Amino acid sequence: MNKTRLGRYALLVVGLMLAATEPVLAQSVNADLIYELNAKLLYVAIPITLLVQVILVYTVWRFKDNDDPQPTRENRRLEITWTVATAIILLFVGIAAYTVLGNPVIALTPDSAEGAQPQAQQELEPSVTHPNRSGAIAPDSREAVEVEIDAFQWGWEFIYPEAGVNSSTELVIPANKPVYLHITSRDVIHAVHVPALGLKQDAIPGQYNTIKTIATEPGTYQLYCAEFCGSGHSKMLANMTVMPQDEYQAWLNQQQSGSSPNASANGSANSSAIAPVAANPA
Repeated sequence: MNKTRLGRYALLVVGLMLAATEPVLAQSVNADLIYELNAKLLYVAIPITLLVQVILVYTVWRFKDNDDPQPTRENRRLEITWTVATAIILLFVGIAAYTVLGNPVIALTPDSAEGAQPQAQQELEPSVTHPNRSGAIAPDSREAVEVEIDAFQWGWEFIYPEAGVNSSTELVIPANKPVYLHITSRDVIHAVHVPALGLKQDAIPGQYNTIKTIATEPGTYQLYCAEFCGSGHSKMLANMTVMPQDEYQAWLNQQQSGSSPNASANGSANSSAIAPVAANPA
């Protein structure tokens, strides 16, 4: 096989592998950022991997019958070239990762929240049922939806403090709207994980961990505990349903009126209205 044909096959393989790494349709801005970062890293890793493998195969084939190998001679130009190329690649990976990890919807911190809208942030307080617990981060807008996720052995309670609503089997949020999830635990460490939406955060007793998301695709997604928490760990399952804004408001009104819930696609939700929970003044 001549070098021209080998080069064509190599380019074909690279093209097919890059096409296979195209990110799938993301259901949230969180997942979109994660998939995009993974794709960028693969675009760099795949050509490097193929180049190394081609050099390895060529070297084995080229010198397989060499019974008198000679020491490698110094080549400063080659050494400088691969050192500079490695530095450029690492710089690209570092910047790409930092850009994603510094985004508030991936790593929400008090500093990042305050940096978005300092004045608005000072006027808002997180809406939670345990204001004495630390860690809850206030939203950067009054339009954001806040939900408290209270984990326990072995189940969940999804609380909407401002609406006076809770649910034990289904977390419902509106699509295309900022949602802040204040996560805590009653007993041991748990972890909220919704793979399809790119959400994962520990639930720690006595404190809150807040994550932000904007879901873009209405639908029902699997939510489960990702931290082993005892013999009933595998039973900690729930649905996370993303609804258009009008349907979400209708669901909230339905829970407040105490009527039978039917938000879940399979009708398994078991939500009920509760007395409004006093939240910190906004």
